[in-house]
Amino acid sequence: MFAIPGKPPVTMTSAAAAQIRTLMQSGNKAGLKIGVKKGGCAGMEYTMDYVETAEAHDEVVEQDGARILIAPMAQMFLFGTEIDYYESLLESGFRFNNPNVTEACGCGESIKFEGM
Repeated sequence: MFAIPGKPPVTMTSAAAAQIRTLMQSGNKAGLKIGVKKGGCAGMEYTMDYVETAEAHDEVVEQDGARILIAPMAQMFLFGTEIDYYESLLESGFRFNNPNVTEACGCGESIKFEGM
């Protein structure tokens, strides 16, 4: 993992940690696995899935009882990212505040990284 000793590769806001913790408990899951894949109009998309076990090379971040697993291919793209959870009258969801993103499409579902 691309890491600074003593600093987690990603962080969660208290709202994100609470939502992840609630969903982990209700589904008896090991954590929320995040990654990136090719797709969308800007070139890359985030992936998210609750999983029952961590794989051998997943980076594990735990905060306030919530657990995020980072897929190996995504680790360099997610370093320094803050994960937030928001709710409004019309929608709710996770938001990635990622300092590595250089472009995003108009709908916000697709992202681009430096050199991609």
